[in-house]
Amino acid sequence: MIEIYYIEDDETIGKTVKEYLCGKGCSVFLFGTLEDAGKAFLKHVPGIVLIDWNMPDGMGDGFCRWVRARWNDVPIIFLTVRNDTHDIVSGFENGADDYVTKPFELEVLYSRIGALLRRTGNVQKRYLSCGSVCIDTDRMAVFCGKEEIAVSQAEYRLLQILLENKGKTVTRERLLMQIWDNNGNYVNDNTLTVTMKRLREKLHHPLCLKTIRSFGYRMEDEI
Repeated sequence: MIEIYYIEDDETIGKTVKEYLCGKGCSVFLFGTLEDAGKAFLKHVPGIVLIDWNMPDGMGDGFCRWVRARWNDVPIIFLTVRNDTHDIVSGFENGADDYVTKPFELEVLYSRIGALLRRTGNVQKRYLSCGSVCIDTDRMAVFCGKEEIAVSQAEYRLLQILLENKGKTVTRERLLMQIWDNNGNYVNDNTLTVTMKRLREKLHHPLCLKTIRSFGYRMEDEI
């Protein structure tokens, strides 16, 4: 199922487009401000983004730049008024992949979404994120905010497992087995403690990475 973040401040248009795309089997999350969309991005990266260019709390080009700085390959379509050449040029300069002019036919928008996804592929599972922490699984790269963090193989696997199970407590026993024992490397319990300590320090002690005393660890979205 395609997950779409749709950023639109016109409630009537937003509901109409959402209803149509949901009828096509998409999962659509509608946001009335760029701020709300940004908060959602920090919790979960969608398959594609639709951005109305003029929002009450900012312009779409700034949001495009912000997305591109963290999730470079997320497909972006921006929606602009007919013949607004300035918005179209600005959109492409700041990272948009395509545009649709208003008013538009719903069938045309759906067709453009499909065409863009065929070109880009499904990037939804590529990015794992929680709070300021993000992993690009294709590049095996770790980010804290916009900063790329150098981590060891064990630190990367530890973070990856926790992000893949975001919201769930992962036991120390499971982490030891998946990170070390599966590779035939026997280690004691203290190895995990030291690895976690180093990872926390490199990530500047993120609040979303929690220790569940006597059990293990959990990645949890910050409220």
